[in-house]
Amino acid sequence: MPLLLDVTPLRVNPAYRRLWSGFALSGVGAQLATVAIGLQVYAITGSSFAVGLVGLFALVPIIVMGLYGGALVDAHDRRRVALLAGCVLWAVSVLNTVQAALHNANPWVLYVLVAVYNAGFAVVSPARSAIYPRLLDHGLLPAANALNVAAMNIAMTAGPLLAGLLVEWHGYVVAYAVDAGLFTFAIWGLLKLPPIPPEVDPTADAGVPRRRPGLSSVLDGLRFLSTRPNVRMTFLSDFCAMILAQPRALFPAVAALAFGGGAATVGYLSAAVAVGAIVAMGVSGPLGHLRRQGSAVVASVALWGVSIAGFGTAIALAGHGLSRTAAMGLGLVCLAGAGAADSVSAVFRSTILQAATPDHLRGRLQGVFIVVVAGGPRLGDLVAGTGATAYSEAVAATAGGVLCVLAVGALAAWQRGFLRYDARHPTP
Repeated sequence: MPLLLDVTPLRVNPAYRRLWSGFALSGVGAQLATVAIGLQVYAITGSSFAVGLVGLFALVPIIVMGLYGGALVDAHDRRRVALLAGCVLWAVSVLNTVQAALHNANPWVLYVLVAVYNAGFAVVSPARSAIYPRLLDHGLLPAANALNVAAMNIAMTAGPLLAGLLVEWHGYVVAYAVDAGLFTFAIWGLLKLPPIPPEVDPTADAGVPRRRPGLSSVLDGLRFLSTRPNVRMTFLSDFCAMILAQPRALFPAVAALAFGGGAATVGYLSAAVAVGAIVAMGVSGPLGHLRRQGSAVVASVALWGVSIAGFGTAIALAGHGLSRTAAMGLGLVCLAGAGAADSVSAVFRSTILQAATPDHLRGRLQGVFIVVVAGGPRLGDLVAGTGATAYSEAVAATAGGVLCVLAVGALAAWQRGFLRYDARHPTP
C-alpha cells in the first residue's frame, strides 16, 4: 500500500495529464483573483459585509448555471462545452485587469464580474469532472481525485500568497493580468482532448432522441438524487462545513484588527488551509484502499468544524491572553488542520459521486456537486460576514465551527447507511 500521493493516473494517461496540468496552473490564477477581489472590495468599502456580498453574487449564477450546465454536459460533447465556458472565464479575467487599470472604485463592477465568472465556472467544472471517469478506470478515481485536490490546494496556497505579494508590491492590475495569463493553460488542456460525447441512457427506448437540456432534464437529475441517499449525503455533509463554518470572508478584518497585518497576512491565512490539505494529500496513498468512505466523510467534516472553532478561539485570544504573533500562529495551525480534513472529505465525496452515478446522469449530478462545493462557500461567506457584523469575527468563526460538528453528527444519525457505504460495492 503506497503511503505518498499516488501519481499513477498522471503516468498512465496523457490526456488526463494534460487536463490536470492545465487546470492546476489556471487554478493558481483563479485563487489569486479570488483573494485580490476580496482585498479590492475591502479597500473600497472597509466592510467585511461587503466582502461577504461577493459570495452572494457568486452563489446565484453557480446555482442556476451549475444545474443547467450539468444538463448541457449530459446532452453535448463535454470537451466542447468546457471550451466554450472556459472562454467566458478567460474574458472575465481580462476585464478584471481592465477595471483595475481604470482605477475602478465601485464594488458593483466587481460584483457583476464575479457573477459572470461563476456562471462560466459552474459549466466548466461539471464538464471536467464528468470527463475524468471517461479517461480513467474507476479503480484509479480515488488517486485522480487526490491529485485534483492536491492541485487545487497547491493553487490555494500559491494563489493567495501571490495575491498578497502582487497587490502590495505591484497593485491589482498585475495580479489580475497574471490570472488571465495562467488560464490559457486550461484552454490548452481542453483543446488537446478528443471529443467526449455523453453515453446513451441504457434504460431509454431504442430510437428515442436524447432529451434536450432544460428544466425537465435538470429535474431528472434531481429526481435521481432524491432517491439515492449515499450520493445525497455527499452534498449535505459538505453544506455543514461550507455554509456554517466558512471563515474566508473574515480574513481581511481578522488580518488587520486581530493580527495587526495587511494584504500579505490575508494571503497567509488563505494559504494555511491549502498547506494543510497539501500535507494530507502528500500522504494520501492509503486513501484508495479505504472501504468505508462515508464514515471518512463524516469524520472529516467534524474535524473541519473543530478546527474552525479553534481558529475563532485564536482570534478571541489575540491581545487578550496571547500576543498577536502567537495568536496568529495558533490560527494558522487550526486553519491547516481544517484544510487537511477538507481534502480527505473532498476525495471521498468526489469518488462516491463518480463511482455511484451512471454516465448519462453524471453531468447533471456534477452540476449539483458544483452548486454545493462552490456555491456553499459563497453562501458561507455571506453567513460569516453577517455574523461578524452582528457580533464579531471571533464569535462568527467559533459558533460556526460548533454548529458544523452538531449538524454533521445529526445527519450521520439520520442516514446511518452512509456510514456503512462500501467502496467495493458502490451504491448511490
